[in-house]
Amino acid sequence: MRYGEWLESWLELYVKASTKEQTYRKYRRQAEKYLLPELGGLEVGELTAMKLQRFSLSLSERGLSPSSVGFLVTILKSSLKKGALLGAIERQYSDAVVRPRPRTGRTDCLSKAEQKRVEEYIRWKQRPALSGILICLYSGLRIGELLALTWADIDFERKTMTITKSCRDSWVENRYVKIIDTPKTPSSERVIPLPRQLVGYLRILKRKTGSSFVVPGKSEYGAEIRSYQRTFSIVLKNLQIRHMGFHALRHTFATRALEVGMDVKTLSEILGHKSPEVTLRRYAHSLPEHKAEMMNRIGRLLG
Repeated sequence: MRYGEWLESWLELYVKASTKEQTYRKYRRQAEKYLLPELGGLEVGELTAMKLQRFSLSLSERGLSPSSVGFLVTILKSSLKKGALLGAIERQYSDAVVRPRPRTGRTDCLSKAEQKRVEEYIRWKQRPALSGILICLYSGLRIGELLALTWADIDFERKTMTITKSCRDSWVENRYVKIIDTPKTPSSERVIPLPRQLVGYLRILKRKTGSSFVVPGKSEYGAEIRSYQRTFSIVLKNLQIRHMGFHALRHTFATRALEVGMDVKTLSEILGHKSPEVTLRRYAHSLPEHKAEMMNRIGRLLG
């Protein structure tokens, strides 16, 4: 059997049946772009450890990021292991493939001064559509979670926000449409306590918007992801702040939370991370001033 034949069967019978639609599409898109052209015509028995490793290295040489190469290696390993488990493949060598070392780049976030300017700009503009930026700065929501948020998810009495859904843009009939779906992972479903100042802001916002969605848009279904990402970019451009992705708001929230002394476990639960280790690994670099202060406290013991 050729690897391309098995890969097609695996995608249709196993990936499509066990993952979200957008995950299946991502697997298929990457498989069609990289795996099928290079390896699809080979017999599965020809996929030796050396051949798979050379393929992995060639992807890096073509300029793909370590995370992109790692994702393709994941597809390779998962498909070949399933084939061996079912007896469709006599033997597979994917465990011998070494993934490229991931880059440990710093997470981008707003400085305290930049955050203050963004908040002042939103208050000055008084546009309900900009409210989502402020909400993310004080809750750490992902953009999909933010734009799926409805007023029914806000409990003003308990001062909480319940995250049970997310959204994505999907290309349907030659245009992007907003699809409401379940959150990114099971741990993403959570209840977030809200600062009382944010609750007061939301009470005023609710009276101003006629939408059932917290962040209004041009349609009854609220703002769409691509459009709202552009909105954030325009805000940064107007304030002459360096460009950064919308996810920087989530990083900013996490950084401010650590700066004010929030423990990692609490922050992890608010962000919807799988474990505190994920949070710590991602944001350990965010507190150089705090680390310096802690070291100075120890240093005082020297007298």
